[in-house]
Amino acid sequence: MSTSLPNEIEAHRQPDHEINPQFLERWSPRSFTNQEVSEEVLLSLFEAARWAPSGSNNQPWRFIIARTPEQLAKFHTFINPFNLVWCEKAPVLTLVISHTKSPRGTDNPSHAFDAGTAWGYLALEANNQGLITHAMGGFEREQAREALQIPADYELHAVIAIGYRGPADALPEKLQEREVPSGRLPINETIFAGEFGQNLSK
Repeated sequence: MSTSLPNEIEAHRQPDHEINPQFLERWSPRSFTNQEVSEEVLLSLFEAARWAPSGSNNQPWRFIIARTPEQLAKFHTFINPFNLVWCEKAPVLTLVISHTKSPRGTDNPSHAFDAGTAWGYLALEANNQGLITHAMGGFEREQAREALQIPADYELHAVIAIGYRGPADALPEKLQEREVPSGRLPINETIFAGEFGQNLSK
């Protein structure tokens, strides 16, 4: 890499090919401080998500944001205990959902794919803004749907914790050792040439 990476990142992540460092520097810590995220900074994350590509430009993603004590407490009721242990300090939680129907009322087969892309844009911009994000699938979906009054034609995907990073030793001991950037599979294990299972020729 032509750009030096923080030691913490370099110790755990080495790309096989040259890429922008932002893709390596973004990871998912669990230790948050309770420092408030200003509205200007917070909305910049959703502005980035707004510009994600989507099938037929349908933009099916929606984000339900919790940042007041009352809103956060409501989110806490449907987050699994394992996740609540660390995410309850996060000053912002958001639920990512997507509309399963197109504007014409037909099924939208790419709604989840598109929502995932929007979340990726949000996560990268959060890192650019000095924030951390951690998406979690461990929550009770039907309980969340009822608590947040989400219509039946929206699918619930993930709760995202957003905020500023705290020290690893603020976490329960069993989570402290996991507070490091995760690695990835070699690229040749995730791409194929022409058909499934065929390695790229060198």
